[in-house]
Amino acid sequence: MCGIIALLLANEDEFVNQMLFDGLTVLQHRGQDAAGIVTSERRRLHLRKDNGLVKDVFQTRHMMELRGNVGLGHVRYPTAGSSSCAEAQPLYTNYPHGICVAHNGNLVNTPELEEMCRTKLNRHVN
Repeated sequence: MCGIIALLLANEDEFVNQMLFDGLTVLQHRGQDAAGIVTSERRRLHLRKDNGLVKDVFQTRHMMELRGNVGLGHVRYPTAGSSSCAEAQPLYTNYPHGICVAHNGNLVNTPELEEMCRTKLNRHVN
Protein backbone atom coordinates (compact mmCIF):
# COMPACT_ATOMS: atom_id res chain seq x y z
CA MET A 1 0.00 0.00 0.00
CA CYS A 2 1.94 2.97 -1.27
CA GLY A 3 0.92 6.61 -1.36
CA ILE A 4 0.94 8.62 -4.58
CA ILE A 5 0.27 12.30 -5.23
CA ALA A 6 0.43 14.32 -8.46
CA LEU A 7 0.03 18.05 -9.00
CA LEU A 8 -0.19 20.36 -12.00
CA LEU A 9 -0.27 24.11 -11.44
CA ALA A 10 -1.63 26.33 -14.20
CA ASN A 11 0.94 29.04 -13.45
CA GLU A 12 4.31 27.89 -14.86
CA ASP A 13 6.14 30.27 -12.51
CA GLU A 14 4.84 28.52 -9.36
CA PHE A 15 6.51 25.48 -7.80
CA VAL A 16 4.80 22.30 -6.59
CA ASN A 17 7.67 21.10 -4.39
CA GLN A 18 6.30 22.24 -1.02
CA MET A 19 2.78 21.05 -1.83
CA LEU A 20 4.12 17.61 -2.81
CA PHE A 21 6.21 17.46 0.38
CA ASP A 22 3.18 18.36 2.49
CA GLY A 23 1.02 15.83 0.64
CA LEU A 24 3.56 13.04 1.10
CA THR A 25 3.85 13.90 4.78
CA VAL A 26 0.09 13.40 5.11
CA LEU A 27 0.38 10.13 3.14
CA GLN A 28 3.35 8.90 5.21
CA HIS A 29 1.17 6.26 6.90
CA ARG A 30 0.85 4.58 3.48
CA GLY A 31 4.59 3.86 3.34
CA GLN A 32 7.61 4.45 5.54
CA ASP A 33 10.30 2.60 3.56
CA ALA A 34 11.16 5.23 0.93
CA ALA A 35 9.99 8.54 -0.51
CA GLY A 36 10.47 10.33 -3.81
CA ILE A 37 9.48 13.44 -5.72
CA VAL A 38 9.97 14.35 -9.35
CA THR A 39 9.16 17.77 -10.76
CA SER A 40 9.15 19.16 -14.26
CA GLU A 41 10.39 22.65 -15.03
CA ARG A 42 9.89 23.63 -18.65
CA ARG A 43 10.55 20.12 -19.98
CA ARG A 44 13.39 19.34 -17.55
CA LEU A 45 12.93 16.70 -14.85
CA HIS A 46 14.25 17.07 -11.29
CA LEU A 47 14.23 13.89 -9.18
CA ARG A 48 15.00 13.14 -5.54
CA LYS A 49 14.29 9.78 -3.91
CA ASP A 50 15.83 7.73 -1.14
CA ASN A 51 15.07 5.30 1.65
CA GLY A 52 13.52 6.81 4.75
CA LEU A 53 10.71 9.03 5.92
CA VAL A 54 9.63 12.09 3.97
CA LYS A 55 11.10 14.46 6.58
CA ASP A 56 14.49 12.72 6.30
CA VAL A 57 14.67 12.27 2.52
CA PHE A 58 13.99 15.91 1.63
CA GLN A 59 16.30 18.50 3.14
CA THR A 60 16.20 22.20 2.22
CA ARG A 61 18.89 21.78 -0.45
CA HIS A 62 16.86 19.02 -2.13
CA MET A 63 13.67 21.06 -2.06
CA MET A 64 15.45 23.99 -3.74
CA GLU A 65 16.37 21.72 -6.65
CA LEU A 66 12.82 20.38 -7.12
CA ARG A 67 11.66 23.26 -9.30
CA GLY A 68 8.65 23.20 -11.59
CA ASN A 69 4.89 23.51 -11.76
CA VAL A 70 4.28 19.79 -12.40
CA GLY A 71 5.19 17.03 -9.99
CA LEU A 72 4.69 13.50 -8.79
CA GLY A 73 5.36 12.12 -5.31
CA HIS A 74 5.49 8.61 -3.87
CA VAL A 75 5.92 6.93 -0.48
CA ARG A 76 6.70 3.22 -0.50
CA TYR A 77 5.44 0.38 1.61
CA PRO A 78 7.35 -2.68 0.40
CA THR A 79 5.28 -5.74 -0.41
CA ALA A 80 7.81 -7.22 -2.85
CA GLY A 81 11.40 -6.66 -3.81
CA SER A 82 14.03 -5.36 -1.43
CA SER A 83 14.47 -2.26 0.68
CA SER A 84 17.11 -0.96 -1.72
CA CYS A 85 17.13 2.68 -2.77
CA ALA A 86 16.75 1.35 -6.33
CA GLU A 87 13.21 0.31 -5.38
CA ALA A 88 12.27 3.90 -4.43
CA GLN A 89 9.90 5.70 -6.78
CA PRO A 90 9.11 7.63 -8.95
CA LEU A 91 10.87 5.54 -11.59
CA TYR A 92 12.67 7.38 -14.38
CA THR A 93 13.85 6.53 -17.87
CA ASN A 94 15.37 8.91 -20.38
CA TYR A 95 14.22 6.93 -23.43
CA PRO A 96 12.76 8.04 -25.71
CA HIS A 97 12.25 11.54 -24.28
CA GLY A 98 12.24 11.09 -20.51
CA ILE A 99 9.33 9.88 -18.44
CA CYS A 100 8.62 9.23 -14.77
CA VAL A 101 5.99 6.96 -13.29
CA ALA A 102 4.86 5.83 -9.86
CA HIS A 103 2.68 2.83 -9.18
CA ASN A 104 1.03 0.98 -6.35
CA GLY A 105 1.31 -2.71 -6.99
CA ASN A 106 3.49 -5.64 -7.91
CA LEU A 107 4.56 -6.71 -11.38
CA VAL A 108 3.91 -10.43 -11.44
CA ASN A 109 5.18 -11.00 -14.98
CA THR A 110 8.57 -9.27 -14.73
CA PRO A 111 10.56 -12.01 -16.54
CA GLU A 112 8.17 -11.93 -19.50
CA LEU A 113 8.27 -8.14 -19.70
CA GLU A 114 12.06 -8.12 -19.49
CA GLU A 115 12.32 -10.69 -22.27
CA MET A 116 9.92 -8.71 -24.48
CA CYS A 117 11.91 -5.50 -23.95
CA ARG A 118 15.15 -7.27 -24.89
CA THR A 119 13.98 -9.28 -27.88
CA LYS A 120 11.16 -7.27 -29.45
CA LEU A 121 12.11 -3.71 -28.48
CA ASN A 122 15.90 -4.17 -28.42
CA ARG A 123 16.13 -2.41 -25.05
CA HIS A 124 18.45 -3.09 -22.12
CA VAL A 125 16.70 -3.61 -18.79
CA ASN A 126 18.51 -2.92 -15.51
